Amino acid sequence: MKKTLCALAVGATLFTPALAMAADVKVYGRAHVSLDYLDDGKDYNEVGLSSNSSRLGFKAEQKLENGMTVFGQVEQEINFASGAKADEDGVDFATRDTFVGLKGNYGQVKVGRFDSPFKAARGPVNFFGDQMGDIRNLTRVGDHKFDERNDNTIEYKSPKFGGGFQVATGLSMHKGTAIVKETNGEARKDNKAYDLALTYKEGPVDFAVAYENYEDNSANTSDKKARDAFRLAGAYKLTEALNLGAFYQFSQIDDEKLTKEPEVQVFGVAADYKVTPKTTVRGQVFQRDVDADERNSTLLAVGVEHRLDKAVRVYANLASVLNDKNTSLTPWKEGRSHSVSGQPDEDSLGLSLGFRYDF
Repeated sequence: MKKTLCALAVGATLFTPALAMAADVKVYGRAHVSLDYLDDGKDYNEVGLSSNSSRLGFKAEQKLENGMTVFGQVEQEINFASGAKADEDGVDFATRDTFVGLKGNYGQVKVGRFDSPFKAARGPVNFFGDQMGDIRNLTRVGDHKFDERNDNTIEYKSPKFGGGFQVATGLSMHKGTAIVKETNGEARKDNKAYDLALTYKEGPVDFAVAYENYEDNSANTSDKKARDAFRLAGAYKLTEALNLGAFYQFSQIDDEKLTKEPEVQVFGVAADYKVTPKTTVRGQVFQRDVDADERNSTLLAVGVEHRLDKAVRVYANLASVLNDKNTSLTPWKEGRSHSVSGQPDEDSLGLSLGFRYDF
């Protein structure tokens, strides 16, 4: 990983002037760290340091002679707490949203590996994104694994119409660099994932509705578990200071014999309020309702955030998951490097003091 980053740094130094002559190239990133206290409700109650979806990226955009625009991005997760580590596939670069595309009056088309339209539809209520209390701790659980960044994806996004409406549709062809073969040597056919989303953002309204379907052998599935989900998220600014949000998601596994949780609903409300132009308090409560005995969970989170500058913020969050007898979720698993497993029939509690610098 260190060699890869060193090579990139040298390459960027040598070639950025030449690239800049042809395209608008930008280097950007996010350093997001926190000091956390985690309590699993049983044996573990410790303080640790976490890197929270920190990243380094390169963006390029260039206007073409025919009026269209070509754009691209390469983005890598950086661990500011414990250094860089390759992921489970041995990949140590371009692990986050990485793509190339064209845009014009017709909208835009891009290909690569990036957040699915279904994942992006969480945006209106993403008040605790990449922090203690992230809603993904309920929506991205076990076999009901949504909020994904899928491989080999083609996405089309329409121009805005009707004021603030926009449509996005995506197709993930397969996972990895080749389609997995069956035992007889033939390539598997049911390996795709499909997305469709409609968003509206205008004035005080921020709204999204999305559907996602994974075939039996598609990305991030196992044991031939086809699944699909419907998501509805919205926020409304009652005043310049007060923003209210609501969320609903229904997901199901197609074959109930293959899972302990055939159907799951996640729903709840969230709000943030600007106490001052630079200080915001926020809170949320979400319920994970499972079509099985003693497998429900409730996520509670409150926090306060202060902007030192447009690029720098500090915050403090307190979050808890209340678990039924047969579940062990926590409010800290998603988007963060500091984590520990929860305990069945135990309520988990976390306190996080965070610092985020966007550059």
